[in-house]
Amino acid sequence: MRETASVATRPMEADVLVVGGGLAGCAAAIKARERGASVILAEKGHVGKSGQTPFAGSYCVFNSEWGDDLGAWMDQISTYGDHLNNRTWTELCFKESYSRYQELSSWGIEFERDEAGELRRGGMPLGPCRAGFMGVRKPSMILRRKVLESGATIADRVMVAGLLMDDGAVVGAIGIPMDTDELVVFSAKAVVLAAGTGGFRPTNWPINNLTSDADCMAYRVGAEITGKEFVDPHVGFGDRAGHMGFGRYGRDPEGGKPRRGRVVDAEGTQIKPAGTLFLDLDFEAHAGRAPFYMEFEDGERHPVVGGAASGMSTHKAEGIWPADTDCSTRVPGLFAAGDCLGTMQSGATYAAIGQSLLGCSVTGARAGAGATTYASGRERHGSGEGEIERLAEELLEPLRRKGGFSPRWVAQMLQNTMIPYYVMYVKHGDRLRAALTNVEFFRDHLAPMLYAGDQHELRLAHETKNMILNAEMRLRASLFRAESRGCHYREDYPRRDDPDWLAWVIVKKGGAGGMELFKRPLPEEWWPDLSRAYEERYPMKMPVTGWQHDH
Repeated sequence: MRETASVATRPMEADVLVVGGGLAGCAAAIKARERGASVILAEKGHVGKSGQTPFAGSYCVFNSEWGDDLGAWMDQISTYGDHLNNRTWTELCFKESYSRYQELSSWGIEFERDEAGELRRGGMPLGPCRAGFMGVRKPSMILRRKVLESGATIADRVMVAGLLMDDGAVVGAIGIPMDTDELVVFSAKAVVLAAGTGGFRPTNWPINNLTSDADCMAYRVGAEITGKEFVDPHVGFGDRAGHMGFGRYGRDPEGGKPRRGRVVDAEGTQIKPAGTLFLDLDFEAHAGRAPFYMEFEDGERHPVVGGAASGMSTHKAEGIWPADTDCSTRVPGLFAAGDCLGTMQSGATYAAIGQSLLGCSVTGARAGAGATTYASGRERHGSGEGEIERLAEELLEPLRRKGGFSPRWVAQMLQNTMIPYYVMYVKHGDRLRAALTNVEFFRDHLAPMLYAGDQHELRLAHETKNMILNAEMRLRASLFRAESRGCHYREDYPRRDDPDWLAWVIVKKGGAGGMELFKRPLPEEWWPDLSRAYEERYPMKMPVTGWQHDH
């Protein structure tokens, strides 16, 4: 331990620091070690048991030798992603999917197979894209074992809360450990953020410990953030927390297969899904047909809620903007991977199953390689004592306050503001502005006076600050995109607006601490054929007066 002025710190040093212990972070750590870099993998929970990876179920696998048609797969993503996918990343992920699948299998991760021993694949009724399914053994602890076998160091239960800068480049980070009262100062030549997505601690989807930490740390040092207007409309059960697949509840005790039912509204009418993750239940609720139930043939019923992942974007839409396909960002020394890298791989909605794990494995491997290449050209570790002390004092401020606002209470106020369906799912400019007024108050008045009684509450305080920043980015991006597209729906702008909004929304820190938003247009060659009728360009219906049962 060493003393930095009045702050007790513990130093840790590596060529590459990876933040986040899911599939993307583990892949980045392993690939960096394979290339000879020394690596620390830091996780605020426990590598192998945190984030969404323990609940992973499907992995999109493309292989031309199986007869897969790349052009047709690309067309599915573009069409059902509302032509807002980054085709460079879509194609790259498809082309590298089989190699990554083989690698995951070699690590011991099991996939379901048919009687002939071939990978069992399935998909949605939207097009040819197919995904393999994880077997009984989940990947998380296998990934942890591979990280340790690679020679990387794991730092569990350390929340990385701030990035260290030197001459405009990221040179490390500071973490808050849960088991001791000193801060951990990580010195690194390159940092890979793979800390996943973020929500507002919803109770019906397994992202309760994900609070947009990576996006927020990157934003604060000048990185660009994208995709915050595209919500995730996963469905969850109202009588239990955690994961559900649409139309499933538990398993048949005889065959062991998932039980299937149908989702019905308050009158018992079946709700027909649009064929992909979309805003079905939110439109139904808006039309006055809630509550909803999962109904089985034997008459068993369970309450169902839409917007179960409130605060999260559809997979691979939100996150830190990649400057290149090596997963570097526009901040030197900073790389990102997984659900906190905004590749727009699937576009404005989840256009095919298995996209999340696919993107995590590909970007994790690329980020680990890219960070190692960058680090190999650096000779200097660390940051100045003044920068370390400044950031450390900022992180410890809630612990030194005697009073103020509890992070739990502020988080509850944020949930009350953001989670209602009519704010984040069925949007309107007036309601978004009203919510933003509250969030700005939370940012300016409540967040600076958060207090913590111990290390755990200190973590909660910084997670709450990150949730507030995530909320502001979501509201501003939703107001900025004055149209409806994919999983972003505005009642006051109910149609897609081509070509004006064939663009990605970028959020970055502006002058005087303000938030700057701007468009980054898609290449014109990626546009849909504007001579075709609107209905032909967009086969997924967008409601105008309310979602209908016969859509």
